Amino acid sequence: MSLSKSTTAEPTFSFGIEEEYYLVDRTTRALAKDAPKRLLAALRKRLGKQFSEEYMRSQVEICTPVCHDTDTARDYLTEYRRSIAAEAENFGLAPIAAATHPFSLWRHQRHRDKPRYNEIAEDFQVLGRRMLVCGQHVHIGIEQADLRIVVMNELRQYLPVLLALSTSSPFWGGETTGLKSYRTAINDSTPRKGIPERFENWAHFQRAVDVLVGAGLIDDASKIWWDIRPSVSFPTLEVRIMDVCPLVDDAICITAILRCLCRYICRTYKTRSAMVCPMVLINENRWRAQRYGIDEGLIDIDTGAIVPVSHVVSDILQRIREDAEYFDCVTEVERARTILLRGTSADRQVALYKGLCDQGFDADGALVGVVDELIADTVAAETHSLAGSTIKAPPEFARRV
Repeated sequence: MSLSKSTTAEPTFSFGIEEEYYLVDRTTRALAKDAPKRLLAALRKRLGKQFSEEYMRSQVEICTPVCHDTDTARDYLTEYRRSIAAEAENFGLAPIAAATHPFSLWRHQRHRDKPRYNEIAEDFQVLGRRMLVCGQHVHIGIEQADLRIVVMNELRQYLPVLLALSTSSPFWGGETTGLKSYRTAINDSTPRKGIPERFENWAHFQRAVDVLVGAGLIDDASKIWWDIRPSVSFPTLEVRIMDVCPLVDDAICITAILRCLCRYICRTYKTRSAMVCPMVLINENRWRAQRYGIDEGLIDIDTGAIVPVSHVVSDILQRIREDAEYFDCVTEVERARTILLRGTSADRQVALYKGLCDQGFDADGALVGVVDELIADTVAAETHSLAGSTIKAPPEFARRV
């Protein structure tokens, strides 16, 4: 792709983070069936336009203002999570930042009565009723439209690694799914999801959108929910593949890596061959990230061999070292090695569940313990050590005799 002179200026690489949370009952740890109107009003007053209601009535969402450094972004996420926790506590509720709830059933949930949500529910039917998932979305400021397409094309092969590092949805409806990101499976059941094809330029992308709009299938590109997409509202590239992370520092780590990868691509794509990776390999890695998280390795695109995720991460960190130094976020991106050592949220949830079962708790009690851990993680002042968290007994649940 050739870019005009006006499109080759350095992007700002400003960024913003969106996170979706569940509201759970502090007594039962089950999802709230409906967030109290007074709670929603209090959150709108406290957080302003950075807060919004989500598709399901048990969900809420925050979005940061435009950020230019990771410290600011971390402060925003920490403040928003604690503000939601403080207000929710007045109603016997608590937020959890996890991509699926460990045991609450989708059949018991309802979507919010808003025109856009009603339209989605009517279109998707039972698939829409099962859309009980929470993610992390990151916008990266790339003002030049054609350059956004260049970066989107090349970022696709890195998306499975970001998913692997973020996995937080191993349970669904009280069952161990065997997947580290069951959220991905739920998302993939609805239209216009997954990793997009390669586009030649902005005009090529826009023509595809125009066909969908012209055929009356969508109103605009905001109803294209790919893992990565150009934003409709802002001059940004929006990456949507990640599960939401219970630990703020994990969310910041993944955001920092993503931001650095965008700059790496922009500063190097003219001096090397374009990375045209076959979709079959990208999608196979995506599946492996969804199924195994960081455990079983990914396909090395250059050699065709399965290599440990730690090798893939090390290669990425080496590539983006200059960019991490430029953005002063070396510590943040290096945290990926900590995630690899002590596991993602999905790993920790499964380990805690098994540990509680080994202690004599039944499955229901063990899953309550998992929710307790997620409540603590979501507003944690300090993150877990490499040794992981201590297994604690759910206080209201007795051991099975």
